[in-house]
Amino acid sequence: MDGERNRLTVWGFLKGLFKAVIGLSLLAQSLLFLLILVTLISITSNASKTLSGASGEGPSLEVPDNGALLLNPRGVLVETAPPEDTLGDALAAAFGARSENQISVHELVRVLRSAAEDDRIDVLVLDLQELYVPSIYASKAHYVAAEVEKFRATGKRVIAIGDYYSQEQYLIASEADTILLNDFGGLEIIGYGSYGTFFKSALDKLKVKSNVFRVGTFKAAVEPFLRDDMSEEAKLANRAYLGVLWDQYALAVDENRDLQTSVKTYANNTGELMREAGNNVAMAALNAGLVDQLMNRPDQIEFIASLVGRDDNSKYGGFRGVGYETYKVSAKTPEIRKDSAKIAVVTAAGTIVDGDEPYGVAAGDTIARQLREARFNNDVRALVLRVDSPGGSAFASEVMRDELLKLKEAGKPVVVSMGSLAASGGYWISASADEIWAAPTTVTGSIGVFGYVPTFEDTLAEVGVFTDGVGTTPLAAISAAGMGPLPEAYGEIIQASIEDVYRRFTSLVAEGRGMSVERVDEIGQGRVWIGATAIEIGLVDKLGTIDDAIASAASRAGVEDYDVIGMTRPKTPFEKFLENLAGAEVDAHADVAAQMFGGTSSRSVDMTKLVRFALEEGRFLLGFNDPQGVYVRCLQCPVAY
Repeated sequence: MDGERNRLTVWGFLKGLFKAVIGLSLLAQSLLFLLILVTLISITSNASKTLSGASGEGPSLEVPDNGALLLNPRGVLVETAPPEDTLGDALAAAFGARSENQISVHELVRVLRSAAEDDRIDVLVLDLQELYVPSIYASKAHYVAAEVEKFRATGKRVIAIGDYYSQEQYLIASEADTILLNDFGGLEIIGYGSYGTFFKSALDKLKVKSNVFRVGTFKAAVEPFLRDDMSEEAKLANRAYLGVLWDQYALAVDENRDLQTSVKTYANNTGELMREAGNNVAMAALNAGLVDQLMNRPDQIEFIASLVGRDDNSKYGGFRGVGYETYKVSAKTPEIRKDSAKIAVVTAAGTIVDGDEPYGVAAGDTIARQLREARFNNDVRALVLRVDSPGGSAFASEVMRDELLKLKEAGKPVVVSMGSLAASGGYWISASADEIWAAPTTVTGSIGVFGYVPTFEDTLAEVGVFTDGVGTTPLAAISAAGMGPLPEAYGEIIQASIEDVYRRFTSLVAEGRGMSVERVDEIGQGRVWIGATAIEIGLVDKLGTIDDAIASAASRAGVEDYDVIGMTRPKTPFEKFLENLAGAEVDAHADVAAQMFGGTSSRSVDMTKLVRFALEEGRFLLGFNDPQGVYVRCLQCPVAY
């Protein structure tokens, strides 16, 4: 009996202890919840006061009447940027945080169009010094410039200010009524070039054996491993498309500035013009008519204030206005009606890779799923595929093309709108569309296939390392390739596969474009073409913007009243948090490297760039994931990550 009572006592103690632990856990959880709730309320309250300007201190999201929009985006101009987080953007703008390092060209255009219709905005101030536009993305600069022209056509003033203008920044700025340049600043117009690094002699000295498989006379992707200079075929192709880029640039600037002497003359004689201006590059630009006035920063601010009024409390230097990051939060977004006809837009931007990947690449399975959803959505009457890609995986390209063909079979018109790049795999997925639109400066074509396998058997032999063994078939030795030679039989298989993919490539282009295979082979061969030329040889149908392509798709579907929708699923707050965390991790790696090599000195800035470059190169290499190792990729078409 005592033993039983003892057991009950022990059991009672354990039950009591268990209840106490549970109770304490619930209490701790409740207290933690209350603490978090109070903190969130406090933060929200403070942020709300700051955003509304109720505190009387700090920045506000209010847009002043009769003010200026300071268009000062910071980052690389790209096709698509990471998904917007409205609350995060509002908080960042209110507290003066810097913008993301990628700027969507379409988001920039949305802001410009909203400002053009906004009665509160009287003046557009272009401050483009931190907007980076890679030269290969010339079509995006032209697109933005066209929107600035439309803004000015409403009767509102456009003023460009800056200490320094790069070539692409100046293209956009040339649309302004008045261009101001710092009297101690500069303007760089250098034209367009295509230069690469070649490794043949270095590889020969290291005794690295380059096993190259390709089809296409102009497929210059593997030339760096086979030559010490650019081939005449590659130079011919590059001169052709670079010449059109330069002509389009000069035509736009000459017309915008009403230049008596072409901007080409300035680029060809910059040194001489500088000497005539006392070796002052800013004065040389003024004398050539490229800018209107030379002013230091304070005088530039005063000039704007004279147009829109002063505001000494403004964080924009003293004039009444609103900045890009602040204004875009409240800029108009087209309303999507519930029962309207829809034109779907699916974007394939970046390197084409196999699988289902996160933002930043054109993942075959991801894009295919969006195309499939558009096919089964009864409200979607037509689809515009926006392509801005140098290509990549042949397999992933075919996965996307299969879904496009299914869309056409379902009776839904498919129109392709080419961005800055639609080459190799980018053209593979475009060729079967009902209609293809491109910009005059779009880089397209590059219909060719390649494979490259380096092996190091001779390198290792120099230090006394050898590979040997046996296998049941001639192909078994592939397991030792790299350290050992590439089996001849396996090389034959790779070359045969390359040739088959090229045959498939030319056949699908011939079918989609209504050409003979022989004609496609003639204009193919891996050669890169520019949009203005591509229309002449039948690779594209019309020249225009994505807006033109959308209108054409609607016309083909027989609808006049429609809304434009994207097929991407909105990300949950948790997914956005994880993406931001991943981005922060990349920044942290760069920042740690900077601290290791000198804190905030110029040397640390160089180290930060180096680390970012290394991370981007790693990302570039990870993009080669085709299951068969076969690629339709234009390697001379760089992509800004």
